[in-house]
Amino acid sequence: MKEEEFKNLKLISIKQRRNKLKVSDFVSERIPQDFKEFLSFLPHVFRADDLREFINALKDAKEKGKPILWMIGDAVIKCGLAPLFAKLADAGYVKWVAGQGAVAIHDFEIAMFGETSEYVEETIKDGKFGMTKETLEFFDNVLKRGLKEKKGMGEIIPEVLIEKNPPYKEKSLMCILKTRNIPMSFHVAIGTDITHLYPFADGESIGFTTYKDFKRFAMYLSEFEKGGVVINVASAVIMPEVFLKSLSIVRNLGYKVYNFFACNIDQIQHYRPMQNVVARPTKDGGKGIAITANIEIFLPLLGVILLNYD
Repeated sequence: MKEEEFKNLKLISIKQRRNKLKVSDFVSERIPQDFKEFLSFLPHVFRADDLREFINALKDAKEKGKPILWMIGDAVIKCGLAPLFAKLADAGYVKWVAGQGAVAIHDFEIAMFGETSEYVEETIKDGKFGMTKETLEFFDNVLKRGLKEKKGMGEIIPEVLIEKNPPYKEKSLMCILKTRNIPMSFHVAIGTDITHLYPFADGESIGFTTYKDFKRFAMYLSEFEKGGVVINVASAVIMPEVFLKSLSIVRNLGYKVYNFFACNIDQIQHYRPMQNVVARPTKDGGKGIAITANIEIFLPLLGVILLNYD
């Protein structure tokens, strides 16, 4: 190419060009007076549009009786968010909650003692980390009862906890959901929870109760034939893996679980939630999105939006 050829460049009018952003997409000039107006206040771009679609999917699932599954990591408990689920459950936005083992552990300590989450950097120095007598004894006794009664972790742990009438039950996710007859399931990897440190821990009871929950969880996924919403919050490995395997089971058995809405919420977007919740399960139908946010800020914001949404 020669320099004089630059003058032959072909220009087009902006009116002929497709543009990603228009002034009609801008944030509203009207400052919202309450959260009923918040969604209309947001600009029509990127994650703001994803949030609108997410809210609409939840509203549709609630109104049409479709399943709504929350898969959570223990950060949900450690960020003090359990009482939010009481409001969301009462409004019809929670139908099943599944969590890793630490969810139940931290929630038990909150219910019984009003505090949880030790300073690991201190207790690991001399091997005191995880050696909490009350917690280890409770879970050992409960899971042995679960084995005897042929119940899953998500059935027996909340049941026994409620029987104890814990002093902080209004702050406990398990108590909140149990009193509202909302099912839970707990999915445990051996060696990942402090309850496995107990010298009298019984592998048979741990294995039976969490495997029973795996089957209960898969049975619930079959209800997603009619659509629904799957939400993964701050679980980077266990819940995304449990979800993908359970989804394979129901599809293998002929259930057409494809057209659901999936959302991963976390402060960092990890590989497994992005692949096993957002991308792979929705490849042949449905929609998957990711919202990157600190859950201690975003979940209360999401709750306020949902509870004020028309």
